[in-house]
Amino acid sequence: MAEQSNREVGKGVQPPSRGQVPGSELSREEKLQLRKEKKQQKKKQRRQDEQQPERQQQPEGAPPVQPAPISAPPPSGTAPTPAMAVDKAPAGRSKAELRAERRAKQEADRALKQNKKGEQSPAALPAKPRLVPSEAQPVVKRLPEHVQVDDPSVLKKLAKKLERQQVPLRPDYGAKVSLFSHLHQYSRKVLLTQQMSIPASAIHPAVVRLGLQYSQGLINGSNARCIALLRVFKQVITDYTTPANEELSRDLVNKLKPYISFLNQCRPLSASMGNAIKFLKKEISGLPGSMREEEAKGVLQDTIDKYVQEKIVLATKAISKSAFEKINDGDVILVYGCSSLVSRTLCDAHAKGRAFRVVVVDSRPRLEGRETLHRLVKQGVRCSYVLINAISYVLPEVSKVLLGAHALLANGSVMSRMGTSQIALISKAYNVPVLVCCETYKFCDRVQTDSFVSNELDDPDDLIVPHRGRIPLASWQENKSLRLLNLVYDVTPMELVDLVITDLGMIPCTSVPVVLRVKNVEQ
Repeated sequence: MAEQSNREVGKGVQPPSRGQVPGSELSREEKLQLRKEKKQQKKKQRRQDEQQPERQQQPEGAPPVQPAPISAPPPSGTAPTPAMAVDKAPAGRSKAELRAERRAKQEADRALKQNKKGEQSPAALPAKPRLVPSEAQPVVKRLPEHVQVDDPSVLKKLAKKLERQQVPLRPDYGAKVSLFSHLHQYSRKVLLTQQMSIPASAIHPAVVRLGLQYSQGLINGSNARCIALLRVFKQVITDYTTPANEELSRDLVNKLKPYISFLNQCRPLSASMGNAIKFLKKEISGLPGSMREEEAKGVLQDTIDKYVQEKIVLATKAISKSAFEKINDGDVILVYGCSSLVSRTLCDAHAKGRAFRVVVVDSRPRLEGRETLHRLVKQGVRCSYVLINAISYVLPEVSKVLLGAHALLANGSVMSRMGTSQIALISKAYNVPVLVCCETYKFCDRVQTDSFVSNELDDPDDLIVPHRGRIPLASWQENKSLRLLNLVYDVTPMELVDLVITDLGMIPCTSVPVVLRVKNVEQ
């Protein structure tokens, strides 16, 4: 009978579930109590996990934290109570909980190491916050000294620099318009040698002669000034001798610095001259130290000749050839001032058989257009001559405007002689295309949207013209309410220029940054 009852129990009777007393079912209150105990047990486990990093960072003198009591397993043959069932639940943690626990341990170890480093170096400075790439500080380029004349601290630094280089500081002349007080203003009537004591030991005689020609206005035009500068540097290199225990590549660059400062005092350097000086310094610095002096000097002179031939002479021929395609029979072309490149282009087009007429526009005080008129008439080109205030009367019969440039800026603006932007603006109003001829060696990285920040002030006395034997403004400096302004350049926005003809071809003004980037990669 006993064996039969046991078999019946094994077949049909289910064993009591876990957490349940055999022979009885849990009531509703007992189930709620069991749930509360489970929640309390989970909170207790979370607290232990949070306190575990603190136990790892606990100092040596602190009392050890007592581990949580581990309940003994229930004896065999007894049913597990609800509390026992809850105690066994944390043994089966999820992967996310284990991952979070490992991460917490790693953070605790890292913090402990940082604390140990801080204890070893008590005077350690706080670490600087890393800059996010988007929050990087912008690079501000230093302004040149010749556009900060109104700043006493900059003038003081410039005087000290010139004193170290044994170059005299040229004084300004006359009162300036307050808007342009940050620029130099010199007088051509007062000789440079009377204003400055030029030491012959510090400055080469050829450089002194060139500076006097610049200051008197005997050499004008970007190309003419740049060619004259490079020829003088060839003479300087020829007369140069490397001192003992010195390298030519370093000493020659230092030798040129006072010469450049002196020429900048005579007249501010043009963009073309600045690019030529950068090129020459780069070539000098790239000379190998093992090269003999005479051989190095020969290499530099050949490099200068090659630069003039490629960047100026051959570039002029390439621009003239490209511009010839834009000149048609019967055209009336308007030109302004005196540009050697524009004059050469028109003379070549006339020599190739193009029949056109030229309107030469001129302006005071320089009246450079007279030189252009003389060159074109000498070649047999039909010309008309007007001043800039009459341009609106001749534009209706003009088919295109051909202008030269002092420099092309990185934002596409054209920097040229004063009055160019006015001509481009009126030509735009009359729907006359404006073409600018410019060599690529005049492209510069400077960005300029106006003519105020960086410009050149010419002699204000040039504006004074005798009238019937009288000079009305002879004593203008004595009048404190009167200022004379003689600007040299202006800036034409790229919206007023239809095409730029360069030695690389015909491009829009928006392509100037691309040309600059390609040139930088080649160099």
